[in-house]
Order: sequence, then C-alpha cells, then structure tokens
Amino acid sequence: MDKTDPVATIEAAMIAIRRRQTRRTFAVQSGGPDPVQEVLDAIEAAEPGPLGVNGVAAALGVDQPRASKLVAAAVSADLVRREADQADGRRTNLVLTAAGRAQLDTVHAFRRDRFAAAMEDWTHNERNDFATLLTRFVTALDR
Repeated sequence: MDKTDPVATIEAAMIAIRRRQTRRTFAVQSGGPDPVQEVLDAIEAAEPGPLGVNGVAAALGVDQPRASKLVAAAVSADLVRREADQADGRRTNLVLTAAGRAQLDTVHAFRRDRFAAAMEDWTHNERNDFATLLTRFVTALDR
C-alpha cells in the first residue's frame, strides 16, 4: 500500500471496518446474539417498510434457507415476531418485538460509546467534519 495515496489509505481503513463488521465485533462485545443481530439490523434498516425472509436474505447477501434459519433464531429468541402482510395474505412480515428493539438500542449505545471513545481527543468541529465527509462518502458509493 502506498501510504502517500489517500485513496489507498481509505481503502485500508474500509477493509479494517469491514473485517470488524464481518465479525460483528460490536454486537458480540455488547452481548448481542451474533447472527441474529444481522436480522435485527436488516429489519431496522427497512423501517418503516415491511421486510420478510426474502428481504432479509437480500439485505444480508445470503440464500433464503440461511435467512430463514437466522429469522427462526430471532423469533425463538423473542426478538422478532412474524405478522401477516395486510396487503398480501401470502406474505409474512417481520417485526421487532420490545426485546428486539431493546437489543438494538443496547448495540447502538455500545457502538456510539466506542465511536465516542475513539474520537475523544477530536474537537467538535473534527467530529462534525468527519460525520459530514463519511456520510458523503458512503452516499457516493451507492451512485
């Protein structure tokens, strides 16, 4: 890696972030059930729209049988419940339970604490600049 190339430096940082995400580091450290947390994150990201097992599969990049197993684990853990889709009786939507919402809140708080700790010596302006630039960067990746 060319350390003088900012794009190469950003790529290396993004790889490090992706590795942490793949291992679900923050979810595990905060006490969350590792693979089930991915289901909760997918449901939350789809809100306020409905999401079914096929939507979970697409969001997680897994096949339908794997998504079905993950959803079943989330349902068994009382973090998610299945509801009939009022617009299409053949579909079932996934909805967070109070326990699922509490789990998400716990993981979000843990992540934010870790992010704040990582930036504790940053000024308010540096944090704002980073938030603005990172959001702009991530948004541009989808174009």
